[in-house]
Amino acid sequence: QLQLVESGGGLVQPGGSLRLSCAASGFTLDFYAIGWFRQAPGKEREAVSCISSSDGSTFYADSVKGRFTISRDNTKDTVHLQMNSLNPEDTAVYYCAAAHLYFYSDCNNALGRSGFGSWGQGTQVTVSS
Repeated sequence: QLQLVESGGGLVQPGGSLRLSCAASGFTLDFYAIGWFRQAPGKEREAVSCISSSDGSTFYADSVKGRFTISRDNTKDTVHLQMNSLNPEDTAVYYCAAAHLYFYSDCNNALGRSGFGSWGQGTQVTVSS
């Protein structure tokens, strides 16, 4: 199956920025929606953002709108999540995941139907002073 590897996490001060990357191996991302999820200690996993290769449409959780930007580099089969104005509530393990667009029309459809079946190992993001 599609292999996804996250990178770019680390420790950053409040107000700082990080750029996460999700790289695919073995398969191209052309036919996948790629979502970013996060799970903080003691909290449920939540969807943060998503980008669909079908039409380039995106999804952002209300908590990150205006601060996070998702993008796709098709030449490298990589999806990035630029995270700005980070605050301690953003601290979590961030995962990227893929939903095949044969089964789901776009990000919203995949998210609504829990269609993300391939997951990366996660990268830790810690926002602290």
